[in-house]
Amino acid sequence: MPVRDQGVVVTGAGHGIGRALATRLAAEGARVVVNDLDADAAESVAAEIGGHPVPGDAASEGGVAALVESARARLGGIDVWFANAGVDRGLGLAAAEADWTASLEVNVLAHVRAARLLVPDWAERGAGRFVVTASAAGLLTMLGSPTYSVSKHAAVAFAEWLSATYRHRGVVVQAICPQGVRTRMFDEAGAFQELLSLDAVLTPEDVAEAVWQGLRDGRFLILPHPKVGGYHAARAADPDRWLAGMNRLQRRLENRGSVDDP
Repeated sequence: MPVRDQGVVVTGAGHGIGRALATRLAAEGARVVVNDLDADAAESVAAEIGGHPVPGDAASEGGVAALVESARARLGGIDVWFANAGVDRGLGLAAAEADWTASLEVNVLAHVRAARLLVPDWAERGAGRFVVTASAAGLLTMLGSPTYSVSKHAAVAFAEWLSATYRHRGVVVQAICPQGVRTRMFDEAGAFQELLSLDAVLTPEDVAEAVWQGLRDGRFLILPHPKVGGYHAARAADPDRWLAGMNRLQRRLENRGSVDDP
């Protein structure tokens, strides 16, 4: 799937995985809109890669509409949308309502709102690609953070629905599901870094390379940590055994005093 001269939008592209994606896609000849809430970061990345900075909110209904309009004006049309922006807020059952709201808005509804504006046009012309940065937490779970786990499961579920509904009309949908990646989110994970590090911690550039290969083979699940595929299969084959194993990890963390006992 060549991206040369295609119009590509990457949300949350000022840092981490988004920045690495924008950089790799621009190097492959794509015309990239760099979006981020951090305007300085968006403008810096865009200047580095020869892209178009469009800072702002990529989650709210108005913010998504404004981003789509601005991106179309700069690119002449949008061929690929990377719904990459995400948040990780709130721990345990004590997670506040605001943490749940932010997680669902950014990690799920941002994708829904973008798809509403993009997919009908793609289906009509028979071509388009929607790529969601989900997480291994969206296929498995993330101990400690119900907000992250639930919203990332929903992100994968929405991507599945899009693919099942529109693939025969030329719309390709994919979900990126890494484990530990050395980003600000990983640096702030505290005791849960141990879980994220079980199968190596990748760099954002490692993820971008896995995504580039995924764009070329078109598979729905892009797994920068290949072992996640095995875990996902084991979870589906025997949910009780898998949940018992996850509970053992939870107890181990509690016994070390790394997390609060729920």
